[in-house]
Amino acid sequence: MALSDLQIQTLARDAVQRAAAGDFVGAEPLLAQVAEARPNSGQALHLLGQARLKLGRFAEAREPLERAAKFLPKEVSAQVNLAGCLSILGEHAASLTALERAHRLKPGDAAIAHNKGRAFEALGRLDEAEQAYNEALSIDHRLMPTLSARANLLATRGDWIGALADLEMALTSRPNDPHLRLRRGNLLLRQGDWLRGLSDYEARLELPGERYAPDLPRWQGEPLAGRLLIYPEQADIESDAALRDTLMLARGVEATVQCSPRLADWLDMPTIQRGAALDGFVAAAPLRSLPYLLGWTLDALPSPGALRTTAQAASTRVGWFTDYPPPAGIDIERSPEQVPACRMVVGEDVWPVHLAARLGLPTIVLVPSGGDWLWGPQPGDSPWYQSAEVLPAGDAAALASRLAF
Repeated sequence: MALSDLQIQTLARDAVQRAAAGDFVGAEPLLAQVAEARPNSGQALHLLGQARLKLGRFAEAREPLERAAKFLPKEVSAQVNLAGCLSILGEHAASLTALERAHRLKPGDAAIAHNKGRAFEALGRLDEAEQAYNEALSIDHRLMPTLSARANLLATRGDWIGALADLEMALTSRPNDPHLRLRRGNLLLRQGDWLRGLSDYEARLELPGERYAPDLPRWQGEPLAGRLLIYPEQADIESDAALRDTLMLARGVEATVQCSPRLADWLDMPTIQRGAALDGFVAAAPLRSLPYLLGWTLDALPSPGALRTTAQAASTRVGWFTDYPPPAGIDIERSPEQVPACRMVVGEDVWPVHLAARLGLPTIVLVPSGGDWLWGPQPGDSPWYQSAEVLPAGDAAALASRLAF
């Protein structure tokens, strides 16, 4: 049964009131009725699409938003909302088309220019993305999303100075923003600037996430009248990242390390399992905070300390902990437990490789571009382990030359 004009007006008024109050669950079915009764009403379709966007029903929002954009060709918001929906659905080329229409309608809009930049970047058209971000910032030089996005783009291209400049500008408006501080810290640390980067890196501890922390006061480097606990902050203490951090960073401080039972028999230092009672401990620090708390630099790292086992050199095998195919004629070993018996070890930044390096075995660590900042910005002899050399992952020629013996 067709609705009367009065009924449609009543439904529309009720829906708009509900939407204005934030009740999109209640507004959406009413707007759907209005759109069904007035299928050529761009405004009704646009409101329905917006309600579904607010509800996270993006696939359902697409059809009314596409129709609204056609019925409202001079309505900027109709084009922008369609573009946003298409972007969320991963249809970046179609999103860019809608944004181009919006840009023609309102050429001096910084938000539209920013969204064009995001679409270009998603499509891999990085030069055009940078141009769009530049346009947005020429309109509003403090536009936070654009400063953040351009910083990411510039960092990806290796333009550290430009990326840092954008983050510094963003931080003038939000000086305590932990996301921005952490990103600045990561950029500085990847360049080897620990003096400025380490304090910013501590902002990670202010962010929500699956991060473990014991129920103890966080140590800030002060003298203690009791035991100190150091621990991997990964939620899964058995993960490769937690095992690796323990082997790499549990050094330079008198403390008990909370670690996986898998490592407890290897480490020649007091250990405790996660979940054990923490009686007698007065403070704790995550392993990744030790460089900041103890003032480490890449030029002055403490010794990694001894292990309870020693290298045996009982075989001619090469420990191989990478998917990169080994050269012909090399007898490889892939078991972490057999690392002490290997004559050398090759692999990515994984815990068996750290074990080998800490044992003093000749070790080649394959670190990709953008790898962990702890390794420093340059390949070569590692400051963390006397027997380790860092090579860029994927440099087949360099690796082959090291294995040619």
